[in-house]
Amino acid sequence: MANVETSLKEAMTAIEGSLGAALVDYTSGMALGTVGGGKELDLNVAAAGNTDVVRAKVRTMEMLGLKDEIEDILITLGGQYHLIRLLRGRGSDGLFLYLALDKARANLAMARHQLRRIEAELEI
Repeated sequence: MANVETSLKEAMTAIEGSLGAALVDYTSGMALGTVGGGKELDLNVAAAGNTDVVRAKVRTMEMLGLKDEIEDILITLGGQYHLIRLLRGRGSDGLFLYLALDKARANLAMARHQLRRIEAELEI
């Protein structure tokens, strides 16, 4: 099992094209840990903004009566992918992993696969 800091660092090193990663509490919108980012990508702002995305999707699923779980949410920009992976189990409800990727360098399928693996090893 890996702690938050180790898991986020692994996301940055193991996933090609990673620009920044965060673990976010979507009940509060606060980042519990961040790595990467920089001037062009403020991970605390991204955490708060993506919290709204997650909340909206959860509400929409409830209104539609869908009895399923969100695995991940993908936002595709001109030059980046933003991947939001909701965590399940082991006291992690209400949390998501956020990963920003350089679209030119990233392999989206591999990034999703690696993020799923990192989630499985994460100890909250």
